[in-house]
Amino acid sequence: MKEYASENVRNVALVGHQGAGKTTLVEALLYNTGAINRLGRVEEGGTVSDWTDEERERGLSLSTSLVPIEFNDTKINVLDAPGYTDFQGDMKNAIRVADSVIVVVDAVAGVEVGTELAWEYATVYQQPIIVTINKMDRENASFETTLDQLKGRFPDYKFIPVMLPIGAEHDFKGVVNLLTMKAYYDAGADRSDMPEDMREWAEAARVDLVEAAAEADDQLIEKYFAEENLTNEEIRDGMRKAARDSDLKTVPVFVTSGAANVGTVPLMEALVAYVSPPTVRRVQVTNSDDEKSFLMPPQSDSGPLAAYVFKTVNDRYVGTLTYFRIFSGSIKADSRYYNPTRQVEERFGSLIVMRGKEQLNVPVLHAGDIGVVSKLAETKTGDTIGEKSNQLEITRPEFPAPLYMVSVTPRTQADGTKMGPVLTSLCEADPTLRWRFEPDTRETVLEGMGEIHVNLAISRAEKLGVNLDTHMPKVPYKETITRSAETTYRHKKQTGGAGQFAEISLRLEPNVGEGYVYEAKIVGGAISNSFIPSIDKGIQTVLPEGVISGFPVVDVRATVFDGKEHPVDSKDIAFQIAGREGFKEAFMNAGPVLQEPVMNVKITVPESMMGDVLGDLNGRRGRVQGMDTEGGKSVISAQVPLAEMLRYGNDLRSMSGGRGIYTMVLSHYEQVPAHLTDSVIAHHKKAAETAG
Repeated sequence: MKEYASENVRNVALVGHQGAGKTTLVEALLYNTGAINRLGRVEEGGTVSDWTDEERERGLSLSTSLVPIEFNDTKINVLDAPGYTDFQGDMKNAIRVADSVIVVVDAVAGVEVGTELAWEYATVYQQPIIVTINKMDRENASFETTLDQLKGRFPDYKFIPVMLPIGAEHDFKGVVNLLTMKAYYDAGADRSDMPEDMREWAEAARVDLVEAAAEADDQLIEKYFAEENLTNEEIRDGMRKAARDSDLKTVPVFVTSGAANVGTVPLMEALVAYVSPPTVRRVQVTNSDDEKSFLMPPQSDSGPLAAYVFKTVNDRYVGTLTYFRIFSGSIKADSRYYNPTRQVEERFGSLIVMRGKEQLNVPVLHAGDIGVVSKLAETKTGDTIGEKSNQLEITRPEFPAPLYMVSVTPRTQADGTKMGPVLTSLCEADPTLRWRFEPDTRETVLEGMGEIHVNLAISRAEKLGVNLDTHMPKVPYKETITRSAETTYRHKKQTGGAGQFAEISLRLEPNVGEGYVYEAKIVGGAISNSFIPSIDKGIQTVLPEGVISGFPVVDVRATVFDGKEHPVDSKDIAFQIAGREGFKEAFMNAGPVLQEPVMNVKITVPESMMGDVLGDLNGRRGRVQGMDTEGGKSVISAQVPLAEMLRYGNDLRSMSGGRGIYTMVLSHYEQVPAHLTDSVIAHHKKAAETAG
């Protein structure tokens, strides 16, 4: 691949709902530029974008694929982002490093949850948006219906068709360009006269195009008011300005079929014309004093180096591939660069431009370009590559908290040795994946955005040499008491030699929100000061294991107020045992209860599904805190016990047809209802017997 200057680079994130045809559309773009000689099919596992074994097996995009397309002396870096909601972290990072967002909408299914998520993220990063209504060759495809859905769902935006479809369903054979008023049949490389029966529709739509172009520029709007018309060149310039300015909220609309390769060349021409060169991007950075500022345009090779790492791929044989976008400065092969995030210097060997899995070496990448380097030692996803003398870090996106969790156990001792480092490397590569050891349940927990996301991580761990079994995670309950109780416990042991003797009087009281507190109120020296810590030491051995169900004890005040000792047989171990057993005895008399984590849950669904969701929440012991409407959707805020939410993502997806999304964070702990406490305790006893 030849070297491209900054002004000849375009970076676009291709986003949309799963199944909208993004990957197939990329195939058509590559085919039209001669990069491939046949159109691959997702079902056959033959596409450039979906090149990993997992993607071919599932027929699903699982991570962002970088596909540079060379067209009209321009390199268009297409970031084909996954549409499945489990992988929204990848989509968010792709939008972060692009300069425009191409939202692909299925002409049959219309606006879906993936469409809305992509729109939300594009808005967060103030990215200009272009829409292509895809799959126009499918049965029941409708350009007008889909356009109306877009207008209804995103009322703050102006949707301006630049192309109109010639025919629909199996008769879809080309597009009419409203600027030239010419027909572009098939892929759209050649022009011809439009069908006469479309002229009235095209002329009416052209009026909207001209008005949108005029509104983007003060001089054009004055001319339009004066003459009621603009030249084709003025319309082109006005629409270019409108499409590149996110504040104007003007969305050019195209129409394509990736599978049939119809309307794809005009889309490429639009990407060159309507997407800004990367040099005009303003970039938020944080300096070494944690002060935020901006690198203001124009960006150039001579500016301070600031490159953002948006993806890392760990391969057992190749090593790590690090994907980065250069916002300012340039990067050369066989050079050393500084990572201010990790405070380390890294050696960049060969610079690579990836086209799916194909690696194309280049000597240098200029400001605004996207590339890959292999075998960096310390750099992770989200890091910045820069200069030691000017330590700027590019602001990272904020990623949603994980929603789906599994408990993982290594199959062999060798797997156990490698499990921690492998899980850490996977989580460093994917900001929406996390793992932790849960001390309350003594489990290793892997968390992600959904079942497929977590299963993919397990599969990747296997490819890195670690075999893991998964289980439903335990709920991290806690034990506490509801009233005060006292007990006197005597430990006496005589074995022929030295004996053991300790007697303590212990009082337990609830200590809500203050944790465990131990104190001694011994009067008259009934117990020597040297044995007071021993009692606490014995109690401390009970706290992690619990008394009634194997979960940690919290919020208890333990007071030793009396006791006895023996001048010969009393010793440290005796008072430890007395403390341990006395605590258990008093705990059982103090109204022991279980506490469970309660989550703050926010669920967003179409208004028509709100009743079903509310009914389901009631069945999960949920308490609705409020309801609101955002952008035509219902937003339900509720508090729900974690025990009822462990697999909620699957249920919500099934209930809402994939159109519902939710977030979940810990709110507080509260008492488990008595009828459920018995079942938790019984389950614990059964598990303990099985383990024993």
